[in-house]
Amino acid sequence: MADEHADSFIVAVDLLSQAEHGPDSPAVLITTSEDLGRKVIEHIDTLLIDMPTRDYAAAAWRDWGAVHIVETLDEAYALADEYAYEHVQILTQNPREALEKMHDFGALFLGEGTCVSYGDKVIGTNHVLPTRGAARYTGGLWVGKYLRTVTYQEVTNTESSAFFGELCGRAARVERFEGHARSGDVRAAKYRGTSVPWSDHTFDS
Repeated sequence: MADEHADSFIVAVDLLSQAEHGPDSPAVLITTSEDLGRKVIEHIDTLLIDMPTRDYAAAAWRDWGAVHIVETLDEAYALADEYAYEHVQILTQNPREALEKMHDFGALFLGEGTCVSYGDKVIGTNHVLPTRGAARYTGGLWVGKYLRTVTYQEVTNTESSAFFGELCGRAARVERFEGHARSGDVRAAKYRGTSVPWSDHTFDS
């Protein structure tokens, strides 16, 4: 993402740095400046001529590259969230604004001094990130993804269990899960000393 303050040459170089990952690697610019967008395209056309990885990068740019011109940065943030890419580079006058405005991304790279290639190679942050829009619902890989987590539940108050039983019965019947409903019914009946309408079973008091 870039505004009119960005250096079009740097934007072009950074886009191609990501396009060279493979022939189906998207490299997308979202900008508020049509002039910047046009200059970036011109730079890319020139840079690709003698780029050693042009076989990949050129195909990726041709088939998956895009330049979107938007009216405002808020529109740019919204569009970037729709893409939900694994990494988003912010080349605007106030790059930290993206921290408040954006929600769906694997990692943000803020400002001209912080390129995505740093994340790939040297900066040290997690770069195993969600691809193909998965940033809408998950983040980067971390040790917690490999931990086995277990939970347990215990309702020790009989009145609370009776309340949950009644609630469970109503909710389950709305979904047509009669077995679930009855599992709640029996607790409500036992703990309140009432009968269940679907059985002649009685509970010992």
